[in-house]
Amino acid sequence: MGKGLINMNLPNKLTLLRIIMIPFFIFFLLGDFGVTGRYISTAIFCVASFTDCLDGYIARKYNLITNFGKFMDPLADKLLVCSAMIALIGIEDALVSLPSVVVIVIIAREFIITGFRTLAVEQNVVIAASFWGKIKTICQMAMLIVLLLNIDNVFFNYLSYILIYGSLVLAIISAFDYILKNKDVLKG
Repeated sequence: MGKGLINMNLPNKLTLLRIIMIPFFIFFLLGDFGVTGRYISTAIFCVASFTDCLDGYIARKYNLITNFGKFMDPLADKLLVCSAMIALIGIEDALVSLPSVVVIVIIAREFIITGFRTLAVEQNVVIAASFWGKIKTICQMAMLIVLLLNIDNVFFNYLSYILIYGSLVLAIISAFDYILKNKDVLKG
């Protein structure tokens, strides 16, 4: 196993690093560390989110795209975002609460699109990330960072609500976009 990790390319190592960071993120967010834990978890989340951008950039620039990366990169993203959203539900000191119904809809969208992509792969169809999907991811990452920071400020409170409901709307739009543009997959 150790030899396989050593031979793994940098983008795939960054993807694994993102997955490894999730338990540490959760530990500091949900542990009894007060504001310090909140900021440490936010820093970990930001670094993990940055590895998402970095691994894709490196893979494309240096032609290091692998089947492992194609499978694990989106999975790592979903694990990070879904873990953060679930952990934020019901946080007692939250100035703006993340509604569970928003989290349920966003996670349901992820399951639907993952299933849809699985159907596509079985038909040798590759569904690339769409504009709406990328905007959804950016909005979700921004929402999570703002909610994690938990800044007691009117601007940040309004920004939190805008990002929460923006993420919800973009999740729905991007799901319909993927399905409508690739509806032939459903016929197969």
